[in-house]
Amino acid sequence: MRRVYLVLGFIFVATGFVGALLPVLPTTPFLILATTCFARSSPRLENWLLSHPRFGPALRAWHEHGAIPLRAKLLALAGMSVGFLLFWIGAAPGPILMASVGVLMLTGLVYVFTRPSA
Repeated sequence: MRRVYLVLGFIFVATGFVGALLPVLPTTPFLILATTCFARSSPRLENWLLSHPRFGPALRAWHEHGAIPLRAKLLALAGMSVGFLLFWIGAAPGPILMASVGVLMLTGLVYVFTRPSA
Protein backbone atom coordinates (compact mmCIF):
# COMPACT_ATOMS: atom_id res chain seq x y z
CA MET A 1 0.00 0.00 0.00
CA ARG A 2 2.93 2.31 0.66
CA ARG A 3 3.82 2.38 -3.05
CA VAL A 4 0.22 3.05 -4.02
CA TYR A 5 0.11 6.05 -1.67
CA LEU A 6 3.45 7.26 -3.03
CA VAL A 7 2.25 7.09 -6.64
CA LEU A 8 -1.04 8.78 -5.74
CA GLY A 9 0.90 11.49 -3.89
CA PHE A 10 2.96 12.26 -7.00
CA ILE A 11 -0.17 12.29 -9.18
CA PHE A 12 -1.87 14.73 -6.79
CA VAL A 13 1.23 16.96 -6.64
CA ALA A 14 1.41 17.08 -10.44
CA THR A 15 -2.31 17.87 -10.68
CA GLY A 16 -1.99 20.53 -7.98
CA PHE A 17 0.95 22.21 -9.71
CA VAL A 18 -0.95 22.21 -13.01
CA GLY A 19 -3.83 23.80 -11.09
CA ALA A 20 -1.47 26.54 -9.93
CA LEU A 21 -0.99 27.47 -13.59
CA LEU A 22 -4.56 27.00 -14.85
CA PRO A 23 -7.33 29.11 -13.35
CA VAL A 24 -9.95 26.40 -13.87
CA LEU A 25 -8.25 23.69 -11.80
CA PRO A 26 -7.88 24.07 -8.03
CA THR A 27 -4.48 23.64 -6.42
CA THR A 28 -4.86 23.27 -2.68
CA PRO A 29 -7.29 20.31 -2.55
CA PHE A 30 -4.92 18.21 -4.66
CA LEU A 31 -1.95 19.21 -2.51
CA ILE A 32 -3.92 18.34 0.64
CA LEU A 33 -4.56 14.90 -0.86
CA ALA A 34 -0.88 14.61 -1.81
CA THR A 35 0.20 15.50 1.73
CA THR A 36 -2.17 12.87 3.11
CA CYS A 37 -0.78 10.24 0.73
CA PHE A 38 2.82 11.19 1.54
CA ALA A 39 2.05 10.96 5.27
CA ARG A 40 1.35 7.27 4.64
CA SER A 41 4.26 6.66 2.29
CA SER A 42 7.10 9.19 2.61
CA PRO A 43 7.53 11.51 5.60
CA ARG A 44 10.31 13.29 3.68
CA LEU A 45 7.94 14.24 0.83
CA GLU A 46 5.20 15.16 3.30
CA ASN A 47 7.65 17.49 5.04
CA TRP A 48 8.71 18.94 1.67
CA LEU A 49 5.11 19.90 0.88
CA LEU A 50 4.40 21.24 4.38
CA SER A 51 7.61 23.31 4.17
CA HIS A 52 7.01 24.59 0.65
CA PRO A 53 7.30 28.41 0.66
CA ARG A 54 4.17 29.00 -1.42
CA PHE A 55 1.85 26.12 -0.53
CA GLY A 56 3.16 25.07 2.90
CA PRO A 57 1.34 27.66 5.05
CA ALA A 58 -2.10 26.77 3.66
CA LEU A 59 -1.39 23.04 3.91
CA ARG A 60 -0.19 23.37 7.51
CA ALA A 61 -3.25 25.48 8.43
CA TRP A 62 -5.51 22.78 7.00
CA HIS A 63 -3.70 19.87 8.66
CA GLU A 64 -3.37 21.56 12.05
CA HIS A 65 -6.70 23.39 12.34
CA GLY A 66 -8.88 22.50 9.33
CA ALA A 67 -8.55 26.18 8.42
CA ILE A 68 -8.65 27.89 5.04
CA PRO A 69 -7.01 31.31 4.60
CA LEU A 70 -9.47 34.16 3.97
CA ARG A 71 -7.67 35.02 0.74
CA ALA A 72 -8.23 31.44 -0.51
CA LYS A 73 -11.91 31.66 0.40
CA LEU A 74 -12.30 34.88 -1.56
CA LEU A 75 -10.41 33.43 -4.53
CA ALA A 76 -12.72 30.40 -4.45
CA LEU A 77 -15.74 32.71 -4.47
CA ALA A 78 -14.33 34.75 -7.36
CA GLY A 79 -13.30 31.66 -9.33
CA MET A 80 -16.64 29.95 -8.94
CA SER A 81 -18.50 33.13 -9.84
CA VAL A 82 -16.47 33.57 -13.03
CA GLY A 83 -16.79 29.85 -13.79
CA PHE A 84 -20.55 29.95 -13.39
CA LEU A 85 -20.81 33.08 -15.54
CA LEU A 86 -18.73 31.47 -18.30
CA PHE A 87 -20.82 28.29 -18.04
CA TRP A 88 -24.04 30.29 -18.29
CA ILE A 89 -22.88 32.36 -21.28
CA GLY A 90 -20.90 29.66 -23.09
CA ALA A 91 -23.17 26.65 -22.66
CA ALA A 92 -26.57 28.35 -22.56
CA PRO A 93 -27.82 25.60 -20.24
CA GLY A 94 -31.43 24.83 -19.53
CA PRO A 95 -32.88 25.79 -16.16
CA ILE A 96 -32.42 22.34 -14.58
CA LEU A 97 -28.75 22.07 -15.55
CA MET A 98 -28.08 25.66 -14.53
CA ALA A 99 -29.74 25.10 -11.14
CA SER A 100 -27.83 21.82 -10.64
CA VAL A 101 -24.47 23.43 -11.34
CA GLY A 102 -25.40 26.41 -9.16
CA VAL A 103 -26.36 24.16 -6.24
CA LEU A 104 -23.10 22.19 -6.55
CA MET A 105 -21.05 25.38 -6.59
CA LEU A 106 -22.96 26.86 -3.68
CA THR A 107 -22.46 23.65 -1.71
CA GLY A 108 -18.72 23.95 -2.27
CA LEU A 109 -18.73 27.60 -1.24
CA VAL A 110 -20.75 26.88 1.90
CA TYR A 111 -18.20 24.21 2.86
CA VAL A 112 -15.27 26.55 2.22
CA PHE A 113 -16.77 29.49 4.10
CA THR A 114 -17.82 27.41 7.11
CA ARG A 115 -14.22 26.29 7.75
CA PRO A 116 -12.21 28.40 10.19
CA SER A 117 -10.10 31.15 8.64
CA ALA A 118 -6.34 30.88 8.91
